[in-house]
Amino acid sequence: MATANFVLSDDPSTGDVSDSLFSNFYAEVKEIEKRDSNLTPKQQIDRLLRPGSTYFNLNPFEVLQVEPESSMEEVKKQYRKLSILVHPDKNCNDKDRAQKAFDIINKAYKILESEELKNKAMEVVEEAKARTNQMIEEKRKKQKKAGKESKIEEDDPAKYKHAVYVMTMKLFADMERKRRQQEDRDMEERKRKREQEIAEEERKKLEVEWQKNYEDSRESRVNSWKAFKTGNKSKKLKEFRPPKHKAETR
Repeated sequence: MATANFVLSDDPSTGDVSDSLFSNFYAEVKEIEKRDSNLTPKQQIDRLLRPGSTYFNLNPFEVLQVEPESSMEEVKKQYRKLSILVHPDKNCNDKDRAQKAFDIINKAYKILESEELKNKAMEVVEEAKARTNQMIEEKRKKQKKAGKESKIEEDDPAKYKHAVYVMTMKLFADMERKRRQQEDRDMEERKRKREQEIAEEERKKLEVEWQKNYEDSRESRVNSWKAFKTGNKSKKLKEFRPPKHKAETR
């Protein structure tokens, strides 16, 4: 199987990717997959672990190679086919990569098997269609304003489908980036709260120790005061020593 020369970052958290990069990359990959319609086990493993696979594999429909409108029966049939092809036991010479591919397929299937998760994936697809339609309308307006014919590239059903596909992948990537950013913010918030708890625990500990020292020295202070009042000033007062403040450690 041929491989795409274009290299896409494997980390969705790096930010948005331009329309041209996505379009060129996916066009090349789809052309390759079209030529290799009957992928072998090795080709399927390569497909699932190819450069940019982190982006591709966010889309469960892309992983299982099914249309968003496919029935659950069609999804199950495709899942069984792919899981057999990439199963580690069927790829003894490439078990580690086969296991990774197998896990990716299982994760995608679990998403589409869950009504709630599938609905969320479908929402991304529907938003991609809406944005693509909006983009098409803007292109028509620009064409008209420039005095050109209103016909555009996306009037071709295949080109329109590809545009929706590209937008879908971008939205999945953007959603994952936001999820990771929120996860980082939550982690920072948990860290901040824990530091506050530790500081409060230390403050209470010092307060208890201070009170204990104060109570322990009460009798000595009373006796010293009585001795002072009666003129016996030679008896030294027991000094009250508050606890030393311990430097906060993190």
